[in-house]
Amino acid sequence: MTRAAWIAVDWGTTHLRAWAMGAQGEVLAEAASDEGMGRLRPEGFEPALLRLAGSWVEGPTEVIVCGMAGSRQGWAEAPYRAVPCTPLGPPLAPAPARDPRLAVRIVPGLKQTRPPDVMRGEETQIAGFLASHPGFDGVLCLPGTHSKWAHVSAGEVVSFASFLTGELFALLADRSVLRHGLGPGWDEAAFAGAVSDALARPERLAGGLFGIRAAGLLGQTTGDAARARLSGLLIGAELAAARPYWLGRRVALIGAERLSALYAAALAAQGLATERADARAMTLAGLAAARALATEPAR
Repeated sequence: MTRAAWIAVDWGTTHLRAWAMGAQGEVLAEAASDEGMGRLRPEGFEPALLRLAGSWVEGPTEVIVCGMAGSRQGWAEAPYRAVPCTPLGPPLAPAPARDPRLAVRIVPGLKQTRPPDVMRGEETQIAGFLASHPGFDGVLCLPGTHSKWAHVSAGEVVSFASFLTGELFALLADRSVLRHGLGPGWDEAAFAGAVSDALARPERLAGGLFGIRAAGLLGQTTGDAARARLSGLLIGAELAAARPYWLGRRVALIGAERLSALYAAALAAQGLATERADARAMTLAGLAAARALATEPAR
């Protein structure tokens, strides 16, 4: 039996991840499920959490949550904080729990009005990164389903931009006509060429995407090269749009190892060296920082 001093939770749209945390900040156990926000009604969040992590709860237990559990469709809405601001700030939003052992608080997301943009979950990873990189001044790129580019200075998120790159890749690879020609493997040269093409002429993205299909039908490419080219075109178009963020700036990547490696390679081809940080570690560090704020008064 694992007895958690507190529970850290990252609740996304498609997945739920939880960690039993010890009194000294150590991870005692971890678990994950596919009961993301997209599958739950508000009244379903507490049962989903107890199914996953209920064995860690014996007495009164703090639960600190980041991500989509704080959305309007989530467990309890945690109102967005407007940038420029620190990535974390009190108050955290309380979530109703019938089990008296649970004291649940949700980290607010961030919002930007011009241009309109929002984030939930990434602000916690940014806070975790800043905890281990005090004084960082530059740009954090968080590749994923909805990639984020955040300008950070003096401990605050100054501005940010979001891109649907990961979701577009999944939709095109799984549901579009391109799915018929994509292989399971990878071709580094095809990826690099596609990134270069999209950076040079981002307005040709739609035509380039159909070109993947045409090249396959004409026997001019392999399935592995087609998959890599699809990824390269989308990432390249993102980099073209995000150029004001990364050009001439210090850039750090926070994300899954494989995806971060692709972004690092794409940026390296533009002469930009990047730092990399593990998303899991940054999430846990950010949730620990949020816990420290949980009892602070609103400012």
